[in-house]
Amino acid sequence: MMAIEDYDFVPLRIDTEIKPFKSRDNDLNGFLFDDAQKYLTDLMAVTYLLEDTSSDRTVAYFSLLNDKITFDPEQYSIWNRLNRRIANAKRRKHYPAVKIGRLAVSEEYAGQGIGRDIIRLVKYMFTHGNRTGCRFITVDAYSDAVGFYQKCGFDFISEKDRNDVTRLMYYDLKRFLDE
Repeated sequence: MMAIEDYDFVPLRIDTEIKPFKSRDNDLNGFLFDDAQKYLTDLMAVTYLLEDTSSDRTVAYFSLLNDKITFDPEQYSIWNRLNRRIANAKRRKHYPAVKIGRLAVSEEYAGQGIGRDIIRLVKYMFTHGNRTGCRFITVDAYSDAVGFYQKCGFDFISEKDRNDVTRLMYYDLKRFLDE
């Protein structure tokens, strides 16, 4: 089993030729090949590739964009739990976040812990040498990925979306610093 360190970590550029990649999700495949460079050009999201140079393949990719968590009075108990970790003087109605817009691992490399390693890398990126204040990571998790994100320490922001195709989830980066 290979670790994330065994692959090249490459920020996607406008002129990047994307190496072969196929995950189990056609929507995620389509984003990488059809939309990721457009999102970069429009300053909407930045995509990072993990590449296996020995097989000339894309192992995985993830896209990041800015986000915020906003207080929802109808979800007071969840907001209260989220707010408890923040000093009273610093509490707000909005908190800065980074959103994982897309995250996919190639079928060939699935089941090796690469997705978990990518989540740890994102946590590290936004707690060490970060260029902006960012307290949370958010993700709109597809229902079949909710368990994965829960194992990575993510919680639900709301119960309103429990029957939707995706669930909005968050991770408090202070927890990562405390681990």
